[in-house]
Amino acid sequence: MRQNKEHSQMLLVDSNILPDVFIRVADAKQLLESGNAASATEAARLAGISRSAFYKYKDGVFFYDAVAGGRVLTVLAELSDRPGVLSGVLSAFASAGANILTVNQNIPNDGRALVSISARIVNTDFSVGEFIKTLSSTAGVERVTRISSDD
Repeated sequence: MRQNKEHSQMLLVDSNILPDVFIRVADAKQLLESGNAASATEAARLAGISRSAFYKYKDGVFFYDAVAGGRVLTVLAELSDRPGVLSGVLSAFASAGANILTVNQNIPNDGRALVSISARIVNTDFSVGEFIKTLSSTAGVERVTRISSDD
């Protein structure tokens, strides 16, 4: 039985059994990260996929980095639409030693914006519960919900 998005889990799957589009999306992301592609459109073209396929899967496909290891934490935050609020949230991640993997922000509506953030946590002393409290107390943060975490 498939779980809903609120309770999603990360899976480690051998790339040999996946449809080719997932590998190509990860390739496109690496092209962007390395600077070998200037835009998502160019990265998708170089990887041999459509731009829509790239955007459809980009937030859920990652190459596993055994050296980096760590846990992945994903949160959904409701932020006030004010300058510097997202920057403060990202600074909290950096202060906790988290490496940001993705940030997706919706267009603000009624003075608030929804933002999902995924980060790799390598600090073994990192407490997700305490970090959520820290994020919740950050200026401009209305609400924080933990979407997933490896612990």
